[in-house]
Amino acid sequence: MAGDQNRVATKAGISMGRQKLKRYAKLAGLANVLRLPHDLKGKWGADYFKNDHPLTLELACGKGEYTVALGRRFPQRNFIGMDSKGDRLWIGAHAALQEHLSNAAFIRGLIEDLPDFFAPQEVAEIWIPFPEPHPKRAKIKSRLTSSPFLNCYRQVLAGGGRIHFKTDDADLFAYTLKILSGEQSVIHELHEDLHHAVPENDLRTIKTTYERRYLAAGKTIKYACFSFKNV
Repeated sequence: MAGDQNRVATKAGISMGRQKLKRYAKLAGLANVLRLPHDLKGKWGADYFKNDHPLTLELACGKGEYTVALGRRFPQRNFIGMDSKGDRLWIGAHAALQEHLSNAAFIRGLIEDLPDFFAPQEVAEIWIPFPEPHPKRAKIKSRLTSSPFLNCYRQVLAGGGRIHFKTDDADLFAYTLKILSGEQSVIHELHEDLHHAVPENDLRTIKTTYERRYLAAGKTIKYACFSFKNV
């Protein structure tokens, strides 16, 4: 019995691996996926989206659920999802193309390279839904709400630009609030249990794949909206 289960698991793993490889291969052919080097820094509106609409980023976007959902809901805004993992990125990019969302694009790249992709004040808003919590002390600086990353966001955000942060992880949420207290930030809104605080049709309750899993497991979703005083 155990041998049969192992063989099934092995086949499933091989199948998933092949699927990832296919997505990697297809990613390069998607017109709405970009990477460095490119010449769009400071010219995303004029040269890529062909308009002057505000630009929103979804960082560590995974499958790009926020980028696609917000693109559907707000045609007068531009959205870019950014992630380093191409197999996940392909899902959102492919969906945006299938739905003809001309206001949604994707970047395969590292978030610490944001200043190489965007000019100062080019970004109006940032979403960070469910980043990796990195619980080990040695990885704390890899948290997307650590000071080095916040400095990256500060370099590209327009004045008053807001950052929306969501997590199920209580330790990461507490860490983020502590960091923000020393980062010349303005906290506009906080919720320890987002889905009991705002209506279900609120854009803050758009559910990612991970969020649906967390809610099904009985976890609460924490949310913070903040900006920087010196931006």
